[in-house]
Amino acid sequence: MTRRENNNKDLDSNEIPYHKLSIQVSLDGLSFCVLDTVGQSIALRHEHRFDSAVTPYRLQHELKERLRQQGVWDYAYSEVVAIHRNPMFSLVPQAFFRPEDQADYLKFNTKILPTDHVEHDTVEGLDLVNVYVPFTNVNNYIFDLFGPFEFKHAATVLLESLAKLPSSGQGTVCYAHLAESRLDLAVFANKKFRFYNSFPLSGETDYLYYLLFSLEQLGLDPQRIKLRLLGEVSEGDAVFESSAEYVENVSIFMPADLMYDPDGDSNAIDFTLIGAL
Repeated sequence: MTRRENNNKDLDSNEIPYHKLSIQVSLDGLSFCVLDTVGQSIALRHEHRFDSAVTPYRLQHELKERLRQQGVWDYAYSEVVAIHRNPMFSLVPQAFFRPEDQADYLKFNTKILPTDHVEHDTVEGLDLVNVYVPFTNVNNYIFDLFGPFEFKHAATVLLESLAKLPSSGQGTVCYAHLAESRLDLAVFANKKFRFYNSFPLSGETDYLYYLLFSLEQLGLDPQRIKLRLLGEVSEGDAVFESSAEYVENVSIFMPADLMYDPDGDSNAIDFTLIGAL
């Protein structure tokens, strides 16, 4: 991959890039990590939360500064992936999806502007297409910096990662992913996808409401399902304790093969950042 000379250290012409870069952006924060594919370890990671929601222009500026400050330009990459985390998405059954109707699918769930650029992901392992609005200015910046790269919506990455897990085939499992003031709920019953939605959060009260209401609408008994928490949650915190009051089988979800940073701080790396690589 050709890299910009003014942004990156000089590389031997025979050197083969063996690092992968994953970048996640939202109006509430951003994060990124660099994976060493030889050592199968995290070479660099960074996460930042904004005090309040920012504009897409400010998001691009913050990303530019933090990539520079954290030394991301010091590596050569075999792969770069951008993850867009926002509520402007809609899941469509693959059998009913038509590319020319992308904008129409979104109109049912969110307000979009005529100038919004609509994209879609095919969700591997599930018969779904995720239609969404990416941060186009961020994509343009990443392309200018690294050249061709892949981008997906966060819901796509999360669902693809969960669908591959052996545990999703054992009874009914509800995954609750908390990150950047949002709750993503995904339910699999005997390996079959049943439900996914994303909700805004302002505290554990909102979390409990959306969790219990979703389970009720799906006709699921909180005492019989398995609830797996991941993201910005840890055992003993308010979210975990409130979950345990209503759900009998609850635990922190930690895939056995997930790679962590060198300091062993596994909670510092978001599941979707790793899942995209």
